[in-house]
Parts: sequence; structure tokens; C-alpha cells
Amino acid sequence: MLRIGLTGGMGAGKSTVARLLVERGAVLVDSDVIAREVVAPGTEGLAALVEAFGTGILAADGSLDRPALAAKAFADDESRKTLNSITHPLVGRRSAELIAAAPADSIVVQDVPLLVENGLGAFMNLVVVVAAEVETRVRRLEEFRGVSRAEALARIGAQATDEQRRAAADVLLDNNGAAEALEPRVRALWDERLVPFERNLRTRTRPARGEVRLVAADPGWAAAAQRLIARLAVACGESARRIDHIGSTAVPGLPAKDIIDIQITVADLGIADALREPLEQAGFVRIVEYDHDDPKPGTDPAQWGKRIHVATDPGRRANVHVRVDGWPNQRFALAFRDWLRAEPGAREEYLAVKQKAEAAAAGLTGEAAIQTYLDIKTPWFDEAYPRVGEWARLSS
Repeated sequence: MLRIGLTGGMGAGKSTVARLLVERGAVLVDSDVIAREVVAPGTEGLAALVEAFGTGILAADGSLDRPALAAKAFADDESRKTLNSITHPLVGRRSAELIAAAPADSIVVQDVPLLVENGLGAFMNLVVVVAAEVETRVRRLEEFRGVSRAEALARIGAQATDEQRRAAADVLLDNNGAAEALEPRVRALWDERLVPFERNLRTRTRPARGEVRLVAADPGWAAAAQRLIARLAVACGESARRIDHIGSTAVPGLPAKDIIDIQITVADLGIADALREPLEQAGFVRIVEYDHDDPKPGTDPAQWGKRIHVATDPGRRANVHVRVDGWPNQRFALAFRDWLRAEPGAREEYLAVKQKAEAAAAGLTGEAAIQTYLDIKTPWFDEAYPRVGEWARLSS
């Protein structure tokens, strides 16, 4: 199933987005609701809280007195850690039960207020952040929740910053306007990205490839790559020796196809093959017809083998190259990236080749476009390979 992490600061409108997604057919797992459920009267959670903080946190009817708990639990860092050590595992366990009970073709939306703060984005297929300016959020908290301005600002200040949320967001929904302005954007997100993403993930299908087109360098590529790397690290575990952002999108300022290239370095191709299932479950389908790079002159062709996976998310194209540590293709991918970063002349030369390849592939789509593009680039790579090696040797 497709797991969507939904988050946003207090007053941003996260609950509104959750409701709209449920109306479209999503299965909602609400962390706030679960957090109340696991400390209801008679639960092990409430018993653990009483043991840790005393009976003074109980109301007259035996239920949890939340303001009384807050006064004790947030008095210092140690008490906060104690609270989290009790509630977080219980919320996690209950969330896992609800997710496991959802149908296999579900789009599960996990509403997690502290998703960014707790670094949970790597465990989701996609993170949706609902954003609004601080003043907008304060006004909503005052108007709809009866929270004072001072308290609203204090709560907002205790959460992740807007910059941190933007860095974590695969999708950023601007909700500074009226509620009715949000609905078309949520509908488009559902129809154009989430539904096809779920289908691709379930059927292990790569998104359709269109024409080859270079775009201006996007400052967001680096953050997008880091989100992908975090998810790949979860999928690979200790099997990955390192995971790197490579290719043109890893070179600041260089126009490129809007495709993130990631390299996973492993000990051998057997491990690469063993990673097929976890990577596909994480949303990166194996493309079996591509199992090697073009060998460069003077090298052992057997050491240019690899495995390649492609992101099933139609909204973020990405190629994942799984290569063997120390093999020439693995070393070249890193050295070539660093060469382009360091040498302006190399960037200009490579861009000219890419533009020529783009022009040759104009009007073509799919495999024909890619092959035509590569037919122009490959001879240049053969010529550049020894230059990159010499640069890497002198730079080490």
C-alpha cells in the first residue's frame, strides 16, 4: 500500500487536508486520535503514566487530566523524554495495527503532527506538508480553537520551522487562503499523483517516459535527493555501504533532465540482487533489461555491471543505480560529479553535449528518445573518462 505522511504546523490546515483525502478514498491513521486512545482509562498507557508522574495527573473520573500531565511532563527535558518513551511506542504499535488492517490497494494517510521533528519522513512513500504563514495560523488558532496569541506563538515556536518542513516536503500545499481554494489542489494531488503512484507501486510499474527535455537547474533537487536517500537507506539497511546523489542534478547550476540519479554502493552484485525486493517494496522498481553501464576503454567489461531501479512516483522521476564498491563505474559516477562541480569548463563542455543530444532526440518519446540521447553522449563519456580519472588522481 501507499503510505503518505501528512503534517503541518498548528493552524496550517492539516485536518482539512486529511478530511479532503478521506473523502477521496484515503484510509486515515490519525496520530492525535491514537495518542488519546492509548491512554484511555484501563489502558497500559495510562497505568504507565500514573506510575511515572503520580495520581495527580488523573481527573476525578479516573481519566487523564491532560493539563495536569502537561504541567509535569513538560517541566523539564527529562520528564518530556519519560512521557515520549511511554506514549510513542504505544502510538507506533497501534498505528502499525491500523495500517496492517487496511486493504492492500489502500492509500494510507498518516496524520503525524511531529513527523518532521521525529524524522519519520524516511518511513513514508511521500510526505505532504500543509503550509501557512505564521500570522494566518495564529489567527486561525485564536478564532477556531480559542487559543491566545501568546500561547499560539509559543506552541508554533516549539515546533519545526517552516524551512525544516519545506525540506521534508515532497508536496507542499499552500493553505494561506480560504478553505475552498484548497480543495482543487488536494483533488489534483489525489488524481494525478497519489492514485497512479499507488497503482505503480502495487503493480511494480515504472511511470511512462516522455520526451527528453533539459530544464534549468532547480535548487530543490538537492533536498529531493536527500529525501530519496533517506528512504533508500531504510530499505537497504546495512547492505548499502554508501548512498550518494550523482549525475547532473547533483551539480549546482547545471541544466539537466528533471530526474534525480542516486547511487547505492554495495559489496557485490549478489547483494544488489538481494535488494530487489526491499527496493521494490519501497517504490523503486527494478528494470531488468539494464544490468550494466557502457565499459570504458582500458577497463574490464565485467566490472561495469550494475542493477538499476526506477521510482514509481509519477511526480518525482528518479533512477537508482546499484553498483559495486571499487568497480570503475561506481568510482566514475562519483568522480564525474565532483569534476563537474569543481571545473566550470567541464560543466560548459558537458552542457553543450547534453544540448546537442536533446536536439537530436527532439520529437521522440520513450525508449527511442533515451537511446538517441545516449548515442550522442556515450562517445563523449568515453573521451572524458581518462580526463576525469586524471583529475581525481591529482585531487586526491
